[in-house]
Amino acid sequence: MLSTGVLVLNRSFMPINITTVKRAIVLLYQGAAKAVNEEYELFNFDDWSQLPPQDGADRLGLIHGTILVPRVILLLSYDRIPKRNVRFSRMNIFLRDKNTCQYCGLTLPRKELNIDHVNPRSRGGTSTWENVVCSCVECNRKKGGRTPREANMKLVRKPRRPRWTPHMTFKLNAVHYDEWVPFLNFIDVSYWNAELKE
Repeated sequence: MLSTGVLVLNRSFMPINITTVKRAIVLLYQGAAKAVNEEYELFNFDDWSQLPPQDGADRLGLIHGTILVPRVILLLSYDRIPKRNVRFSRMNIFLRDKNTCQYCGLTLPRKELNIDHVNPRSRGGTSTWENVVCSCVECNRKKGGRTPREANMKLVRKPRRPRWTPHMTFKLNAVHYDEWVPFLNFIDVSYWNAELKE
């Protein structure tokens, strides 16, 4: 129970992380966060611990009784979403390119894809977001050590540094709770459509 998920919001109710129940209870107790119920009401530790049992709701035992497990907490002194660089990794290149060969446009399983340097390393090409793409084995062989223009191949999409942030890529496909739904919909509508500044 202590290691299950709790959605963490900043002061403007923007989801920024998923933490454990143990950490959420500590933040509540220290006064650094408040619990949020399904009606968007905020509760400090004392008020939250006084709430009566609810049908089907998880509770934790305390010295003087039990406490409802908070599934959403709001940080009291955190306004911004931290800016992070997206790690330059094979996994993130595949995510950016959606497992699609950037030369022929075929979407394939990752085991049938590799990474191609648009401007080959043998010609001074660097391993950067702007110079690598996901490609199928056949297209990579066809291109060889040439540029796309020399190989008479066209890129589906010019490679760019991703604009998404790993902070918001927490595992939403993993277990999540009904109490999170209103805040996750908020992500879909406003967060993912907001322009990020460099």
